[in-house]
Amino acid sequence: MTTYKEAGVDIHRADQSFSKLKPLIKSTHTPGVVQDVGGFGGFFQLDLARWKRPVLVSSIDGVGTKVKIAVQAGVHNTIGEDLVNHCINDIAVCGAEPLYFLDYFAAGELSNEVVHGVMEGLVRACKKSGVALIGGETAEMPGLYSLTDYDLAGVIVGIVDSDNVIDGRKVQKGDILWGFASSGIHTNGYSLVRKVLVGTLSGYSFDDRPEQLGGKSIQEELLSVHKCYLPLIRDLKKHAHAMAHITGGGIEGNTRRVLPEGLQIRVNYQSWKRLPVFNLIKERGSVPEDDMRSTFNLGIGLVVITSPSAEEDVFRIAATHKETPIAIGTVY
Repeated sequence: MTTYKEAGVDIHRADQSFSKLKPLIKSTHTPGVVQDVGGFGGFFQLDLARWKRPVLVSSIDGVGTKVKIAVQAGVHNTIGEDLVNHCINDIAVCGAEPLYFLDYFAAGELSNEVVHGVMEGLVRACKKSGVALIGGETAEMPGLYSLTDYDLAGVIVGIVDSDNVIDGRKVQKGDILWGFASSGIHTNGYSLVRKVLVGTLSGYSFDDRPEQLGGKSIQEELLSVHKCYLPLIRDLKKHAHAMAHITGGGIEGNTRRVLPEGLQIRVNYQSWKRLPVFNLIKERGSVPEDDMRSTFNLGIGLVVITSPSAEEDVFRIAATHKETPIAIGTVY
């Protein structure tokens, strides 16, 4: 006789882990949440009085192989924050207010310590942005993942009035591309990063502190949390013709997604100082410049497109968030 536990899946351990996490998850709940944690679905009541013609906006994403860095470093309490912030940014640039989030965690073998660490990051990010964590899935899948490996993905749902959707239709020739700083690599390009900086041929360990990183260790740099732009976007969106969250595809690849047909952008890559980690990646791996530009944010995590006349407003609003806008290009 062979049991499920002997096959590598311990349901009792999973139940124990979930029972310890329930108070943490419930701490994110907003007034819209109408059911306790643990049902077959998450329920959320929309406050329709706040919206004239509401449109739901959703997005699903992961953190890529940055999760491998977290596993190797044994640091699990920031990767969930990366995930939530990434997803929030994706819908915020459309003009949406995030409402709720669902996560998916899969591992070769469930570790209460690892699951709790990941959930700690998820909850921290949700609470900071007023997002309810209303559901998720935790799966133990031996044979698909090694015992120490795991993967993480998330779904976010937000809302916006149809009249306030930011979809790029207002973009026109002569508009300015304003760039806002990233906190580092964020969550894209880690397969290349791992090969260049922490692979067997890199010569670096996580504890190493290359001179280029100004005192930061490799581990600290690679696990820098993906920046959340929601507060800044909330104040800037009334002036924005379009906004782009800079993820895989780089600055040009992502910004082109919000351009009307027939328009192009010109980016001046010398208009800002790249974060040192990108110079280190390029030098250490002899990475071609085209690859750098199409893979990484290069220090610009958010692009906001406005008319030239909005410049004063952009600087005024950015200052209240301790941000410095950089004119990185134009629409033509």
